[in-house]
Amino acid sequence: MALKNFRPLTPVLRFKQLPAFDEITKWKPEKSLVEVKKRTGGRNNRGRLTSRHIGGGHKQKYRKVDFRRNKRGVSAEVIGIEYDPNRSARIALIKYSDGEMSYILAPNGLAVGSTVASGPDVAPDLGNSLPLRAIPLGTSIHNIELSPGRGGQVARSAGQQAILNNLEGDYALVKMPSGEIRRIHANCFATVGQVGNVDHMNVASGKAGRTRWQGRRPHVRGMSMNPIDHPMGGGQGKSKGGGGRHHPVSPWGQLAKGFKTRAKHKPSDRFIMEDRRAKKKS
Repeated sequence: MALKNFRPLTPVLRFKQLPAFDEITKWKPEKSLVEVKKRTGGRNNRGRLTSRHIGGGHKQKYRKVDFRRNKRGVSAEVIGIEYDPNRSARIALIKYSDGEMSYILAPNGLAVGSTVASGPDVAPDLGNSLPLRAIPLGTSIHNIELSPGRGGQVARSAGQQAILNNLEGDYALVKMPSGEIRRIHANCFATVGQVGNVDHMNVASGKAGRTRWQGRRPHVRGMSMNPIDHPMGGGQGKSKGGGGRHHPVSPWGQLAKGFKTRAKHKPSDRFIMEDRRAKKKS
């Protein structure tokens, strides 16, 4: 995927970089695979604001993406590559040999006319979904299951990929996009390749309006608020929180820097072989 640059005729255009959409081949979604997406505005079922900075934005319909890939042993042809407003990755519309249509995440390099399949006996080619035990070591993978049959949960956003490092008995060692090395059951399915739209991380909106179109409202700093609205608010002039030295906190007082929020004895700890944080050299 390429990015569009603009001549710096205005301050907005100077650093603006937007996707060129060169890889998109189909602009209207398949009607049978979309459904209405209800907006919450960041509010829960009681109408209380529970997630801030959400609201407005363009109307969107949800595309039903197949993360399970449980139609085993049936080949499918890629009909088109589409834009999905609900995710950073592109999606591919595929048509199975029996006529059924489905959406999958589009790996980098997948083209219209390519053939993809899912199952333990298919070749480890781009876009194919296989159990980890059937994938060659060192292969880039995405859309990885954490428990067999649950559907892909890891490495699903634009440009993401994990690396299959090793196989030890019933488990595979996978290097996650974060750098963490984790044990995952070898019967879990994963898709071969890297998720497409690799340049998504380099997109620069250029203006606040484009962010509003995407449903994101302004993020106001706590330090610029009043004391009643935030623990770090108030003070004469620019102060480090309410008139004195104050460590950065959330609106509800939880420390924002250095405070560990992960449970000390989490059940999934036994699957983490190497932490994502770099080890300190003594």
